[in-house]
Amino acid sequence: MGGAGRRAAGGGRWAAGLVRDVLGNLVPMSEASLDLDDFGDLIERPSARVRREAEARRTRTGLTPRSLGRLDELGLWLAAAQSSVPVTPVAAPKLVLFAGDHGIAGLDVSARPAGTAQTLVRAVLDGTGPAAVLARRAGVPLRIVDMSLDCAPDQLPAEVTRYRVRRGSGRLDIEDALTDEEAERAFRAGMAVADEEADAGTDLLLLGDLSVGGTTAAGVLIAALCGTDASVVTGRGGVRIDDLTWMRKCAAIRDGLRRARPVLGDQLRLLAAVGGADLAAMTGFLLQAAVRRTPVILDGVVSAACALLGQRIAFRAPDWWLAGHAAAGEPGQAKALDRMTIEPLLDQGLSVGEGVGALLALPLVQSAAALAAELPELPSPDAEEAPATTAATDAT
Repeated sequence: MGGAGRRAAGGGRWAAGLVRDVLGNLVPMSEASLDLDDFGDLIERPSARVRREAEARRTRTGLTPRSLGRLDELGLWLAAAQSSVPVTPVAAPKLVLFAGDHGIAGLDVSARPAGTAQTLVRAVLDGTGPAAVLARRAGVPLRIVDMSLDCAPDQLPAEVTRYRVRRGSGRLDIEDALTDEEAERAFRAGMAVADEEADAGTDLLLLGDLSVGGTTAAGVLIAALCGTDASVVTGRGGVRIDDLTWMRKCAAIRDGLRRARPVLGDQLRLLAAVGGADLAAMTGFLLQAAVRRTPVILDGVVSAACALLGQRIAFRAPDWWLAGHAAAGEPGQAKALDRMTIEPLLDQGLSVGEGVGALLALPLVQSAAALAAELPELPSPDAEEAPATTAATDAT
């Protein structure tokens, strides 16, 4: 059975992410009363039994153990995630980019002017952005989900703005980025997008962001969740910033931390206080993808921050995620990935974001899947001896 079929049929309510509402009826999680504790129950680890079967099959290929390096580990991970030996080749990947503007960008913490994330979105839609070029070259469809761009909705296609929660997120250093109701709506939107992609048969998701000020919000989340100082996680951003801008960004993260620490125990409240609509949606997306047993390649520091928060909600969830690359100049990403014990697949000095690192890592994952699927097994010794024994018996 293919990956989409297993997710839809093989796991019952677990695969479909169904929970019981107040009347006892089974409904999709994205439509039920939101209880983050449900994710801890619904998310299971990839199958350890299937991984052992994949290891045994790898041994039977006759190749020297570990001779394929990281590709061997990726093949085993895919087998466990798919519950399939041999692995099913990755045939339907999809890049999903969540977009939003952050009010904190008004403090000049970014090289881009505040409220201009729509220009990044427009470049991808026009096919001229780096992510669009690479996705087109790789034959990977992409989807943009506007959560809080600071522009009129009618400036963008309806399918892009369908889930928008608000126009821009609040300035996290002095006010909440979102109301509690907006945070829940954004989180549910991310869940709904993950459900839509799983239902459509997507077998590998690539997650990125298109934002201005998003790395500042990510820095606050990572510092709060790791219990570290602002200076440890403050990076240089997708477009490199100078030292003065870095100091402003560090101060903004420090001020955001003061507002984040009192609400660390309530993850939705934390997203409302210092996250933003795009980060809330990405967190919901990651967790629901894990519920649906659909693996995800993370891109940069923003997706890493959301993944770290997702781990706080459901500790088994990171087993479904890979890190596409090590983002240059983003110590917060390294901190988050280390906490989740996830090692980046690539280190190419990228700082651009926008899903580019995840796209570059995709061929590596596809190669691992192809090798795990297509390398033939050597005949067993018993199979080789059987003809010889038969021949000897006939001779007598």
